[in-house]
Amino acid sequence: MNPFKKVLEQHVEDAAFLWVLRSAAVDQPHYLTNDIEALERRLSANLDGIVASLQRTWPLCCDATSFEEGGEAFVLAVTAFRSLEFEKIKFAVDFGVSNPNTFRGLVSALGWLPGSLCHDWVKKFFSSKELVHKYLAIAACSVRRENPGDYLNRILEREDCCAHDLLYSRSLRLIGELKLSSCAPFLEKALEADSKSVRFWSIWSSILLGRRHLAVYLEDYVMGDSPFRGRAVQLAFRTLPLEVAKAWMSRLSQDETNLRWVIQATGILGDPHVVPWLLEISKNPRYSRIAGEAFGHITGIDLESHDLAISVPDITAFEADAEPDEINADENLPWPSYEKLSVVWQKYGHSFTPGKRFFMGKPLEKCDFRDTIINGYQRHRHAAALELALANPEHMLVNTAARTLPYID
Repeated sequence: MNPFKKVLEQHVEDAAFLWVLRSAAVDQPHYLTNDIEALERRLSANLDGIVASLQRTWPLCCDATSFEEGGEAFVLAVTAFRSLEFEKIKFAVDFGVSNPNTFRGLVSALGWLPGSLCHDWVKKFFSSKELVHKYLAIAACSVRRENPGDYLNRILEREDCCAHDLLYSRSLRLIGELKLSSCAPFLEKALEADSKSVRFWSIWSSILLGRRHLAVYLEDYVMGDSPFRGRAVQLAFRTLPLEVAKAWMSRLSQDETNLRWVIQATGILGDPHVVPWLLEISKNPRYSRIAGEAFGHITGIDLESHDLAISVPDITAFEADAEPDEINADENLPWPSYEKLSVVWQKYGHSFTPGKRFFMGKPLEKCDFRDTIINGYQRHRHAAALELALANPEHMLVNTAARTLPYID
């Protein structure tokens, strides 16, 4: 009889839930770094409670795997690796590679743990005959922003590894994240691949290595629906020549279903010439919040702290027509006041030069991206990390979804 079973079950359940909450929070517009840290402290406390009574909690972690979700895979893996017990680690890894959701949790655990607990295992995964283990090792290096050295070269040289779409794609992605210019020839070869995933990541990494002229190769990914569209829009409108970018936006706007992408692209591009249009769009409840976000991205003006937001309007008609993903994407954005924003723009708009790119209220060349990465909201941090990596071909892409607190055992 375990008198603490209920308490320990709560630790396991809460840790899995907090991982899910944190995974969502890192892409939300209203979370600052210290908000993420607060979640991490709560998550760490529950993980410590689990490890403190390992003999009793391990069976509970195993029972939770019936859900086959990322949170449970994360808790299982962190607990297993901290136990230093081979059988527990093997069980956690086997469970983690069983489906895409559990794989995310396992990779997240390898990013969460200190190197002393996972580096030797990552080397074992690279040496494994199983391609899924190599994929796990590459993904771990990606989230940790660690250079796998010759392991990466050997993967990119092997036909069987290049035939594994997920492994090949993540390996190409790692080249750009870490700015591994010595691996550029592998990107050249991958540009000719049949796989859309492989081609995308070869283009993406090539651009991060400084070959900005390849941004035109993102056209198909920007114009059509694909899993890479969001990333393609984020990168293309930061690297295309201004006139080409405007031409692409004009083409996108010909189809009303693309309007959200157009609004997002205007904020990314940062040309204040579009602000009056964004203000008009903000009158439409369907696009109001994302237009307000684009306005803030260009001007650096926070709607809520400057009292430029309104209470939630009647959006019954909007919700009836909108897609669920569309509603969810905007749910934590403030509702802009068209009247107040118009007054603000009339007062300060003259200080923004049309035809120049602005980021958070400053001309791009005068931006301190590092300050935004450290102190900004999550979406601004993601954008600043990408801008910093593009501005300096030697600067690796900061992982703004990574653990913010140092590991203390």
